[in-house]
Amino acid sequence: QTYAPKLILLDISDINCIRDVAKEILNCYGCVDILINNASMKVKGAVQSISLELDKKIMDANYFGPITLTKAILPNMISRRTGQIVLINNIQGKIGIPFRAAYAASKHAAVGFFDCLRAEMEEFDISVSTVNPTFICSYHRQPGPGNWEASIWK
Repeated sequence: QTYAPKLILLDISDINCIRDVAKEILNCYGCVDILINNASMKVKGAVQSISLELDKKIMDANYFGPITLTKAILPNMISRRTGQIVLINNIQGKIGIPFRAAYAASKHAAVGFFDCLRAEMEEFDISVSTVNPTFICSYHRQPGPGNWEASIWK
């Protein structure tokens, strides 16, 4: 069956709206066959110069966002006993490098979660994959002076 495409906007770092967006997707199409978690946010800076607020924002976007969306879609996949879940992560989920502590920590957490999920979903014939490329081309936002997001990459 062919479906007309529908654009649904989602800020993956806004944990409170993810379940509603997942519900909207499921209401529109009835199911999700393949979920590709590909959103990310990164920051570059020394540990002591990155605020805890920014650490939490990075963790929301890179860890809590993908797992919240996955958990919202998962019951549908389990009930159908089919589906594929993909996490596009980063090699920094395996190896940390200087000045990327918040980013690497969020990516390590995501790898751990999706590795466990892979083992749990085997009995339901749901495939869970993690892709960890070395470098991903991103764009840099140029916020105004004094903005704590000055070093955010999306």
